[in-house]
Amino acid sequence: MTIYGYARVSTDGQTLAAQDAALHAAGCAKVYSEKVSGAKTDRAELAKVLKRLEKGDVLIVARLDRLARSTRDLLNILDTIGKAGASFKSVADTWADTTTPHGRLMLTVLGGLAEFERELIKARTGEGRKRAKAKGVKFGRPFKLSPHQREAAIARREAGETFVDIARSYNVSHPTILRLVSR
Repeated sequence: MTIYGYARVSTDGQTLAAQDAALHAAGCAKVYSEKVSGAKTDRAELAKVLKRLEKGDVLIVARLDRLARSTRDLLNILDTIGKAGASFKSVADTWADTTTPHGRLMLTVLGGLAEFERELIKARTGEGRKRAKAKGVKFGRPFKLSPHQREAAIARREAGETFVDIARSYNVSHPTILRLVSR
């Protein structure tokens, strides 16, 4: 079992010293540190430590906001840690501790709330799409060819002309013509 730490600050003007000290005091064998915005999901040092985690290891952060900026991001990271067979702790946020039953309960409740929020957003988005369709809003990419060009392209294909030749004459790809004819 190895205890790893992860420290992050957003700007070059900030220092990692306080987080580093807290993580070493918490028993971390190695601390992965970086200066990058928490809004970025592709953080190099975080990816390194997550890949390194094995069954029984623990990842510790000084504060929860150092690991993730959104509930969804946090839950995705915790899922990755759990799949590795490792645990997670936050020094300042003692409730965020997957090594204890209470901590796992709190994170499960947090996960349930995030899932509920996603379902509400999905429902509102679906209702908005229905209203927009009822008003005549068209979704998707606009056609590359005008209605007249589409009719002419179909007629040319029915007359035996190749997809590639038709496409070249309209400066579009041949799959565009293929989709048009297959409708």
